[in-house]
Amino acid sequence: MVNVNILERNSSLMERRRSSIEKTIEFIKRNRSDIRDILTEVSTYRTAEEEIDSSIKTLEKGYDEVRRNQPPDIDRMSVFMPSNVLLYSYVLYLLIPSYYTKEIEFRSSSMVSPQVKRLHDLLKKVHELPITLLELSHRKYIKESAMKSDVVVFTGTYQNAENIKFQLSDDQLFVYFGQGVNPFILTESAYIEHSAEDLIAARMFNSGQDCMGPDAIYVHRSISDAFIHELLAKVKQLKYGSNLDLTADYGKIHYTSTLESVGQYLNQHSAFIRHGGTIDYHQKVLQPTVLVSHITDKLPIDEYFSPIFNVIIYDQDEQLKSTLQEGYFLERAMGASLYCGDGSDELLSYLQKKHVVSVNQTLFEIEDGNSPFGGYGPMANYASYRGELYIHPLLLSKVLHDLWGREG
Repeated sequence: MVNVNILERNSSLMERRRSSIEKTIEFIKRNRSDIRDILTEVSTYRTAEEEIDSSIKTLEKGYDEVRRNQPPDIDRMSVFMPSNVLLYSYVLYLLIPSYYTKEIEFRSSSMVSPQVKRLHDLLKKVHELPITLLELSHRKYIKESAMKSDVVVFTGTYQNAENIKFQLSDDQLFVYFGQGVNPFILTESAYIEHSAEDLIAARMFNSGQDCMGPDAIYVHRSISDAFIHELLAKVKQLKYGSNLDLTADYGKIHYTSTLESVGQYLNQHSAFIRHGGTIDYHQKVLQPTVLVSHITDKLPIDEYFSPIFNVIIYDQDEQLKSTLQEGYFLERAMGASLYCGDGSDELLSYLQKKHVVSVNQTLFEIEDGNSPFGGYGPMANYASYRGELYIHPLLLSKVLHDLWGREG
């Protein structure tokens, strides 16, 4: 009887919101250039085009997603938006949740607040949904919105997520989307050219400024020379251009802090640079850079948020497994990409225990905005409700269905 009531209550709100979402889909399709003009202030032209396509696809499947997962109606949701994929995030965290949430408030990242405001102003005239942008400081937004909401969604650093979570009550559902190392692994049977092409596509997405980019590339020694030769040849052909250049492979780095941290990293580990390493601080351009080390060198791994290819040579699967068992990797276990031929079932099964895994394709290719995504590391993603932490791939509508109202 409870499930029937949830479905009836949810369907009523869903149907009232459905026409607004459908109008928004048509608006995005008809006004791509207006939306692209906003997105290309922080993204490359190619990235913006792909983001618009993904947003339309996800929004078109949003109604079926919510109908399938049957989340209960929520009175109020508060969202801390990310600093990238602005339209896609608007779809994932605002528009689709509006099917089952009566009122949504959100705060943009300060790094992209002008662009988010313009995007919201453009879309809200179409959907006319109770989605409100609050232009408040981080601290004031927590007090005025997050602490008064039923559900709080945060995308960003783990440290900030923890700070927010500890200010909320146990009856508030807190959902966190963070970061992962996203190891890109080539076994000795990997097809070299295809692997190199996919690696460049994944690492160079939005000039490397995406949380799904691979921060560590593990290559079996038996194919390392051939793979590095292929990778270097392809990287050297990458073209720089403005964000409005349709033919550009990469553009400027939007986030100043990235240039500072990456510059320090490259300076400290310059002995491992095989190509690139040049930073134009005036133009905010980071040349695609390839570093090569052996797994025993234990070169520090970081979320570079830039076109850094950190290639690490390994000799045996056990070395790789041992590395991925270290605390740094377990905490950030989100996605992994495995490039292999036959005979890699054991390694695949091992990776799947902690990660969502793409096999011979990128994480971008398997990511589906209407299905749970993520891994099993607390710094990658989690949901917190009534004193319990749930660490596994997440989708908001399913999290609400599974957890809301559950006794701790």
